[in-house]
Amino acid sequence: MVKCFSFTATRDSCFRCSFSSAGLRSSTTDLGDGTVMHVWIPKLHVQSKPTLVLIHGFGANAMWQWNDFISPLISRFNVYVPDLLFFGESYTTRPERSEQFQAECVVRVMEAHGVVSGMNVVGISYGGFVGYRMAAQFKERIEKVVLCCTGVCLEEKDMEEGMFKVKSVDEAVSILLPQTPDKMRELMKLSFYKPTQRVPSCFLNDFIHVMCTEYLQERKDLILALHKDRKLSDLPKITQPTLIIWGEHDQIFPLELGHRLKRHLGDNAELVIIKNAGHAINAEKPKELFKHLKSFLIDPLSRAKPGN
Repeated sequence: MVKCFSFTATRDSCFRCSFSSAGLRSSTTDLGDGTVMHVWIPKLHVQSKPTLVLIHGFGANAMWQWNDFISPLISRFNVYVPDLLFFGESYTTRPERSEQFQAECVVRVMEAHGVVSGMNVVGISYGGFVGYRMAAQFKERIEKVVLCCTGVCLEEKDMEEGMFKVKSVDEAVSILLPQTPDKMRELMKLSFYKPTQRVPSCFLNDFIHVMCTEYLQERKDLILALHKDRKLSDLPKITQPTLIIWGEHDQIFPLELGHRLKRHLGDNAELVIIKNAGHAINAEKPKELFKHLKSFLIDPLSRAKPGN
């Protein structure tokens, strides 16, 4: 029997409509070196508004991770939502797989759209690794940073010492890039404090087919590059005001990494812990996550207005 309906593809189309209705448009830019970056950009960039870049983590493309946040943020910011390399419509033929290279590509595509400074960056999970490097490598361009469940302070030895649920990088890869319904269920169990129970295998297979099979080797290489030879002593300290947000029961990047990051950045950073939440705080606790984004990014703008 020919498969004629995909729930995942249909939902992806709905997200596209949602982004467009909110005031964004899809844009693909060839950076000229074998690298192509896709980004959702404002239909009209308003000079009087600050700029906000939302960076996704592993999983589906950027729309799936940021859809709930576009409408409330777009009234206050010029919102840009890139697909990182090997997600959505972004890719490169170059061999680089580091978060530093991802950061360079995001900054380059922002330059291509005329944004060269005054950026606020919010990154979730892997997207936080990229956002952190943007802040470190392009200090003068980034104003504020929000890092959500971002294990940027992890060290290669942490896995050997038992910090993580998984025992090896290969095991982590098999779960973070699930290719079977059982592995997808493992990922959901690790990502959510209260994972959805009894999801039919047909839905999971559909999601894997649409979202998890393309650029599989390249995504594996991204994970390997994150872990290999990583030491806290090599991690630069960013100087921008930084908000660190973490799920209390995160099993992908344990909360200890949030405390470690706060210690690493010192008084320049604030750590907020969301109760009864796992790693996927954007999906599990979107209202609470937005509350903290608003307090850090939006409320200071309101207080700065004349007459306030």
